[in-house]
Amino acid sequence: MPLFNLAYPATYFWDGRAATLRQQVLMPIQDPIEMHESLGNVTAKLRASSTYPALFKRAFGSEEITPQTMALALEQFLHTMLSYNSRFDRSRRGELQLTPQEDRGAQLFFTEFNPASSKKGADCFHCHGTSLFTNNEFMNNGLDSAHQFTDMGHFDVTGNPQHKATFKTPSLRNIEVTAPYMHDGRFRTLEEVIEHYNSGVKFSETLATDLKVTRVGLNLTPQDKADLLAFLRTLTDTTFLNDKRFAKP
Repeated sequence: MPLFNLAYPATYFWDGRAATLRQQVLMPIQDPIEMHESLGNVTAKLRASSTYPALFKRAFGSEEITPQTMALALEQFLHTMLSYNSRFDRSRRGELQLTPQEDRGAQLFFTEFNPASSKKGADCFHCHGTSLFTNNEFMNNGLDSAHQFTDMGHFDVTGNPQHKATFKTPSLRNIEVTAPYMHDGRFRTLEEVIEHYNSGVKFSETLATDLKVTRVGLNLTPQDKADLLAFLRTLTDTTFLNDKRFAKP
């Protein structure tokens, strides 16, 4: 999952196993499939550095480096990573106009699917309709049928059967540059993602309620899908992506 606007979620990771960002930042360090380190080894490396003790003294008044101060420093840095200046944001502020194709994609995005209506909708806004483009909830988005579940997602945290194969709804901000997609990275392109919701949603008992309606197929035309893709690309925040504060020091 990309790193921006992290002050707002109530939990972290795809399965929600971290209750705070301060907890989250220490977990990848110790995870055997990520950094496979120990907090003791990492803090020892930082203490032996010619740079970090002075930085910790400036921040915390002491050169002592502990997992707690390391987590605080990482948390505060991540809180500075804000994305709010995409072309979509600027259009909402009246600074520019979306193209006709982007505007039609926005209409598809924010219109409810109703097979009985002549007005076509892609129904994206139920999960991605806030200013953060996520509802910050855990959803089963129809990737697999129940017999195909290999990752139980939020269920492994809560033990609630209604949470089987549910995962945190990711923000769609900067989605153009955050491939691969889904919790397991199964889709390489946004075109594949759009086609999944258009024709590939699979039923299970925990499937999100709104997708139980749309799993019959959105019936999007090639032009509809191209328009929707054009809108999604307006969520790319080049100001954020090129901010030198977030480059390697």
